[in-house]
Amino acid sequence: MATGNALKRGVFVVAAKRTPFGTFGGSLKGHTPTDLQVHAAQAAIASSGLSADQINSVCIGNVLSASSPDAPYLARHVALRLGLPVPTPALIVNRLCGSGFQSVVSGVQEILVGDSEVVLTGGTDNMSACPYAVRDIRFGTKLGQDPKLEDMMWTSLTDMLAKTPMGVTAENLAEKYNVTREDSDNFSIRSQQTWAAAAQSGVFADEIAPMKLKSRKGEVEFALDEHPKPKTTIEQLAKLPTVFKKNGVVTAGSASGICDGAAAVIIASEEAVSKYKLTPLARIVGYGVAGCEPTIMGIGPVPAIGAMMEKTGVSLGEVDQIEINEAFAAQTLACQKALEIPIEKFNTCGGAIALGHPLAASGSRISAHVVHKLRQKDQKYGIGSACIGGGQGIAILFEKM
Repeated sequence: MATGNALKRGVFVVAAKRTPFGTFGGSLKGHTPTDLQVHAAQAAIASSGLSADQINSVCIGNVLSASSPDAPYLARHVALRLGLPVPTPALIVNRLCGSGFQSVVSGVQEILVGDSEVVLTGGTDNMSACPYAVRDIRFGTKLGQDPKLEDMMWTSLTDMLAKTPMGVTAENLAEKYNVTREDSDNFSIRSQQTWAAAAQSGVFADEIAPMKLKSRKGEVEFALDEHPKPKTTIEQLAKLPTVFKKNGVVTAGSASGICDGAAAVIIASEEAVSKYKLTPLARIVGYGVAGCEPTIMGIGPVPAIGAMMEKTGVSLGEVDQIEINEAFAAQTLACQKALEIPIEKFNTCGGAIALGHPLAASGSRISAHVVHKLRQKDQKYGIGSACIGGGQGIAILFEKM
């Protein structure tokens, strides 16, 4: 059964920042997911005006928990490295590609039940650092056995229960919703071009916290996403082979980028906003979480958004900006078709096809982007949503303050 919730108590976003996203094997490959989250969270705390001892709890999303030795301790280490008081509790959540959104939802729930007044939420993953594994050798191997190296990241992109790679789920949706190869390529080009236009006009300045990186030439500033390829042409995309299905639609150019990055979203109760004289950026109106058929997992945002809108009483027509994570162009277009979203309010600054999808970071990145974009455009409502491997969707409705 889908879950929808309309908040009966004021919970507000008071800060939202992210790292620039690094491409696979790129500028951030040597940073642990903890390092990345600390950077995003430090920037969010600084922009909020809060002090470390005013944060009651930490909730961070992370998917690739073997990507660094400290990843299992991630949320707790983030709290301590930020200087939060030792008694401050910390939690890692993993709802796969919806983990960043889930961290916000979990933080909201802490506030609603009275456990916290201010919660640092976020999401982080370093996909470049995901290791290889050799299974079933801890207790020895049989003579003549040839242990195989397993790419833990690539393996995780197949739903073993449904026996379906994530890319095949997108192909299934393309067939179900009549998304053609041309549709998929055109949407992918749009993602690249709208990201470039937004970057050039400074749209991302409010959400990105630049990083200082060491290089052979000394310290350099890393201030913009590294994965986008805005000079890509439709002719180049058309030449790419399909990956999962002969004569299908999914290519390397129409799938989300494998990337590294983190984002942080600080939320606070109405009482905390008043007590600490915080500036609310947006109100969290409600959220939705839903399951769907695993072999078409990419349609998950549709029931999640539907459950959320039903509970909040806000119609989709009233929403000014709708962001659905671009796991695949075909999947995103299927959701757009199912929800009948006008293209002019849909992923207007590009998405994961252009800037990448560091798993747990994406929900927090999209939340930050929606909150800041609503303020830039002086618009009222925005939705952030994502599909989730295994067959789920998650969504949050924000209202500009």
